[in-house]
Amino acid sequence: MTKSLRHSKISPVVIHLLKGILFRDEQPALWESLLDLENEVRDYIAVLGLDLQIDDSEGFAWLYQQAISVDENPTEKEKALPRLMARRQLSYPISLLCVLLRKKLVESDATGDSPRVIVSRQELQNSMRVFMPEKSNEAQTTEQIATTINKVIELGFLRKLKTDDENLEIQRIIIALVDADWTSALNEKLTIYQNYAHNAA
Repeated sequence: MTKSLRHSKISPVVIHLLKGILFRDEQPALWESLLDLENEVRDYIAVLGLDLQIDDSEGFAWLYQQAISVDENPTEKEKALPRLMARRQLSYPISLLCVLLRKKLVESDATGDSPRVIVSRQELQNSMRVFMPEKSNEAQTTEQIATTINKVIELGFLRKLKTDDENLEIQRIIIALVDADWTSALNEKLTIYQNYAHNAA
């Protein structure tokens, strides 16, 4: 493959990664290009202060920006790049749903079921409602949970099925992106969320 052709194949991969997560099943051609041009992609994004994470076994890849601690190394302060990949402060409902999704994956893996975990919107509604502050208007709670589910779909942790809008597939990238501490303390976190719901009611 000529150098110019390789460069022309890098651009679509990098653009997709800058916009969000690259899933092997959804973009097989881009995925093959990424694996073929991995070193070039890493060199390209390094100029932007970014790094690449690939999980080939699960089939997803994403970019992240490594933070420089200027407190520990003040000489790096002037060298530190502006943050390109924004850090998002997740709301309580989104954090709650991420924990519940992560818990479902843990339970599925423990039982040796299919690596694909499908959940219905109604199932997620019922699971979240236990931990949501009670409101006098039940419709408001239902609408808030529905909005949260759609937001988590946008974040890439849930995927709509092509022929079924009611059921959703949990994307296994949530294992990599949700803090490791959450994995070891899921039940404790759910207890905290339940207490929060009770106190906020």
